[in-house]
Amino acid sequence: MALVRYNPWQEMNSLQHQLNRLFDDALTSDNWENFGNLSKIPAAELIEKDDTLHLKLEVPGMEAKDLDIQVMADQVAITGERKSETSSKENGTTRLCKAVSFRTEFRYGKFQRIIPLPVRIQNTNVTAEYKNGILNLTLPKSEEEKNKVVKVNLSEANT
Repeated sequence: MALVRYNPWQEMNSLQHQLNRLFDDALTSDNWENFGNLSKIPAAELIEKDDTLHLKLEVPGMEAKDLDIQVMADQVAITGERKSETSSKENGTTRLCKAVSFRTEFRYGKFQRIIPLPVRIQNTNVTAEYKNGILNLTLPKSEEEKNKVVKVNLSEANT
């Protein structure tokens, strides 16, 4: 019978190797469609001020024409599509062509995001700006929300 020296780090290395292989197999381009739209949904930030809401969305790599923004009184719906295209030069002219890639971590395709708003807004006075991959929406609150004051009556408890 031979003596074998026990190395606990060898088991940790084996576990790490197995986990790496699991993630590599899961992240092949064949399996990415199974992750759904979660990875395609743009990150959002909503800030409430006295008379406006400011909504920022991260949509890098897109043009303004690729976005569709619909503002209701109580929610904002944003849809868009990030396309995978590359350009090539032929005879001095640039043309767009579909790229075939072996492996990419970029996310392409359509997305839709509906963001409920905490207060009602005037959806006819919304302003939008798109710069450097960030969409900024300024959503003015409706007059009834701006002037909304609630009187609270405080009565003493009889003990």
